[in-house]
Amino acid sequence: MADIDYIKENRLEDTGFAYTLRLIGGKYKLQVLYALVLNHAPIRYNALKRLLVPIAFKTLTNTLRELEADGLIARKVYPQVPPKVEYRLTKRGESLVPVMDMICSWGEEQNKASKVPHAQNSDWPKEMQVK
Repeated sequence: MADIDYIKENRLEDTGFAYTLRLIGGKYKLQVLYALVLNHAPIRYNALKRLLVPIAFKTLTNTLRELEADGLIARKVYPQVPPKVEYRLTKRGESLVPVMDMICSWGEEQNKASKVPHAQNSDWPKEMQVK
């Protein structure tokens, strides 16, 4: 109950939860971050684009700019023709890896549980389950 009292006394948008969502919320931000984690090395723009099909070029560019502005990723431009740009996680971005791992684990558990027939998967008392 103390958590609810905290929210009542403070504004929800001032919580760490809201701050985190501002940083990683959005359709593709977590996907970009997770792709960088799984790649284990800097990755070029077009490689990210191929991993995130059907993301539009403009959407990917805006997402990368936002993540860079928030200090979660770093962008390195190589002075050559054609231009070469690579993206990698910063230390701040790497600090999100345990969070992303937990989200992934939760999703895998829930995905498995959703494949179990409804009656076996329900936390409701048997007499209240929909048949």
